[in-house]
Amino acid sequence: MTSRMLEPVRVVLASAVLALAGIALAGCSFEPSEKVWEISGPVFGTRYHINVVLTEDQSRLETLAQGIEAELEKVDAAMSTWREDSELSRLNRAERPEQWQELSAPLYEVLKRASEVSELTGGAFDVTIGPVVNLWGFGPEARPEQVPSDETLAQALAATGHDKLELRAMPPGIRQAQPQYIDLSAIAKGYGVDVVARYLDSEGIEAYLVEIGGEVRVNGRKPGGDAWRLAIEQPTSGEQQVNRVVALESRAMATSGDYRNYYESEGRRYSHTIDPATGQPIAHNLASVTVIAEDCMSADALATGFNVMGFERANALATRENIPAYFIIRTDDGFETHQTPAFSSYVTQ
Repeated sequence: MTSRMLEPVRVVLASAVLALAGIALAGCSFEPSEKVWEISGPVFGTRYHINVVLTEDQSRLETLAQGIEAELEKVDAAMSTWREDSELSRLNRAERPEQWQELSAPLYEVLKRASEVSELTGGAFDVTIGPVVNLWGFGPEARPEQVPSDETLAQALAATGHDKLELRAMPPGIRQAQPQYIDLSAIAKGYGVDVVARYLDSEGIEAYLVEIGGEVRVNGRKPGGDAWRLAIEQPTSGEQQVNRVVALESRAMATSGDYRNYYESEGRRYSHTIDPATGQPIAHNLASVTVIAEDCMSADALATGFNVMGFERANALATRENIPAYFIIRTDDGFETHQTPAFSSYVTQ
């Protein structure tokens, strides 16, 4: 990873979430010289933007930037399906997957949380759906010249199933009822956000905003004492517009939608989000769903699962489980929005 930027931050724009973080000078709880500084660079095929509150100290910023890159490199080396040498890629190539395979602590942590979200969503979130994602051209393989046939999809679906993975806590390990291809792209970015947040905590940074490809986690407050204000994007493929603004402190937020990563073939639009029950790209009217959680890994996975489920099922589940969720639904006249009761306390406009 290269091309870091270290500079005072004014506004950070993300693909699904707009982080509104204007510079403010000291208030009652900050030293007068403290500012919001941005550290940014490429990662996971997207970019990270990290805002930290501290005094102007270039050596300190450079140390933090190097530490952040080191932490993100560890995540990429463990969980990338694009790197043949990653731990996950080696796991996917295991010759005897029915036997226990050792896992690093980070990979076990992510797979365990993925399993929990899979159970909660009735399989709508499924990290084994990778072969089907690849068939539709949204994985490391090239986009197909034509959409997969029903027979091809049925064969690929038969080789999936989150319930075919068995995890072991001590020592961390996994075995499979049948060979699986595991893809963590719907949870690894959120985990990367959490890893950076933990690193900043360990470095004594009390106020920060971490964003990777639209997944966000914040802690503390900005100079002046204001909470971090984040904007949920209007789900359109053109110019970015704000749909709703929320204020967060010590929380994470992630959005999943069908409006950025898709392609069209023979007049039909194919979303990158695949329903594990059918093997088909989602085709309902839920344009995007935003979830707030204590950690970004959970928010990331839940947002994807809810997006697969569609509004009615996802809203019922999120309301029952007291999960803060915000839904933007596509209608003939534009968009309408719904939020769970747990989400309302975060809304500022």
